[in-house]
Amino acid sequence: MIMRYNYLNSYRQVFLKMTRLRVAEFDRLVRDTLPAFKAAEIQRLSRPERQREIGGARTAELGGRDQVLLTVVWLRVYPTHDVLGYLFGVSAITVGRIIKRVLPVLEQAGRDTMRLPDPGKKRRRQLDDLLHDTPELAVVIDSFEQKVQRPKDPHARDGFYSGKKKTPTLKSQVAVNEETGMVVDVSASMPGPTADIKLLEQSGLMERLPKGIGGIGDLAYVGLGQLHPHGLGASPRRKPRGQPRPAEDMAYNRAFSRRRIIVENTIGRLRRYQSLTQTDRQHRQNHASRVRAVAGLVNRQLTSRMPI
Repeated sequence: MIMRYNYLNSYRQVFLKMTRLRVAEFDRLVRDTLPAFKAAEIQRLSRPERQREIGGARTAELGGRDQVLLTVVWLRVYPTHDVLGYLFGVSAITVGRIIKRVLPVLEQAGRDTMRLPDPGKKRRRQLDDLLHDTPELAVVIDSFEQKVQRPKDPHARDGFYSGKKKTPTLKSQVAVNEETGMVVDVSASMPGPTADIKLLEQSGLMERLPKGIGGIGDLAYVGLGQLHPHGLGASPRRKPRGQPRPAEDMAYNRAFSRRRIIVENTIGRLRRYQSLTQTDRQHRQNHASRVRAVAGLVNRQLTSRMPI
């Protein structure tokens, strides 16, 4: 029971290490998500086939706040259910039940923090002269892969095998606000071999961008502008085949890298949550929900730590 909120909040540094949230940030998360969690519980308990009336079953071993805390710790540290149950004083079966109920609430809370940039409100950036042909206002797009358990079926196994990582993986696409680094969109999770540009096309992100907002990505997104209704897309310049790379292209790519590094920083923040870094143990189930839930937690960190 040493991980329950009433005990853990007295140890601020431990709380931060276990959740990547300060106590005040977690309190705001609970305040924002608890009404949705309670509404979901009432809906679950009001199902027609239920025989008991609401309140007729056993009282939950953990309150709503501790259930949210348990799920955030699971996302951050990714212990087994047995270990997490021991730390919170509940059974492993109860841990699985709690995560199943709280994760959709955190996923929706994550979605609620994702806002595409507004060209009418965002101040104009001063771009490097080399980048005058790139969109002035843009979201930065990249993807990451997470190792998954090898499927038993040989055909499914081949479908998830990533030549880049040399193992079965799931791939997630992330788009961030170039100015703030906040996540503005997370795609569905796809098998690792899926090409980045194909994943971008399937996500429909470029069509959903507000007017005047473009997208930029790395060399995996060559041709990105063709997916945008107004052609507002850019990627680094490829080396000419069989020829040395021109000096002007090298200067352009360095300037371009400085512009898109923010998405690498945000993905690094996401992957500090071990549920997105360690080998997936959930048999590839609800992977995108985890990514969106973690993205919401990262967005809350960035929002609370921005200078006013």
